[in-house]
Amino acid sequence: MSARIREDQNPEKLLKSVLADKLRRKILRGELRPGDRVVENRWAREFQVAQASVREAINILIQDGFVSKAEGRSARVTNLTKDDVLLLYELRGALEGLAARRAAELGADLSQLQNALQAMRAAAKKNDMEALLDAELAFHLSLVASGGNKYVIDQARRILVPFFAFVRIRVMGSGQGADAWNRDLEIHGRILDLIQDGEAEIAERFLHRAMARFAANAYENWEKKSSSN
Repeated sequence: MSARIREDQNPEKLLKSVLADKLRRKILRGELRPGDRVVENRWAREFQVAQASVREAINILIQDGFVSKAEGRSARVTNLTKDDVLLLYELRGALEGLAARRAAELGADLSQLQNALQAMRAAAKKNDMEALLDAELAFHLSLVASGGNKYVIDQARRILVPFFAFVRIRVMGSGQGADAWNRDLEIHGRILDLIQDGEAEIAERFLHRAMARFAANAYENWEKKSSSN
C-alpha cells in the first residue's frame, strides 16, 4: 500500500466534509434558519474541533449555496425574501429561456437533460424530496449548459446553486411531499419536448411563462405539505 494518503482519505478533508454535513443537517432541520449567523467558535466548541476546521466546513457550504458571506461580514444561512425570489425567477426566465432557444436551434445533445428529468420522476415516485431537488438542479444546470453560451452558464450557476439550496431549506423544513411537484414535473417534460422538437422561439417563451408561474406562488408552494399528511 502506498505511504501516500489518497486525497479522499485525507483526515483533514474528511473532517471538514463531516462538519459541513453536520451543519447542513442543522440548517435543513431548522436549527439554523435562513439569515442566521454561522458562528465559527460556537460550532468549534460544540463539535470539539479547531475553529479553522469549522471555517473550512463553512466554505464548503458557501460553495454548495447553503451559506453566504459578504466581505467583512459573518457567514449566514442563505436567505431570500419574496422580492428576491421574484427577481431571481425573472432573471432565470431570461437566462434559461435564451439557453433553451439556443439548444433548440443548435440541436444540442440533451442526454443530460433527459437523465435529470428521469431522475426527477424516479425521486417523485419514491417521495424522496432531497433526491428530487438534486435532480431538478441538475436539470436546470444541464439546460443552461445545452445552450452552449459560457457567459449564460456562468451567470446561471451563480444563481441556481444558492437558489436551490434555499428551496431545499424551505421544502425540507416544511416536510413537503413530492405530490406537490406533480405539475412542475409536467412543465419540465414540456420544456424538454420543445427543445427536442426544435421549437426555439416557443421554448424560450414557454420558459418565460413557466418562471413567471413559479414565481407567483413560490413561497406558498414550498410550504405545501404532502396530501397524505
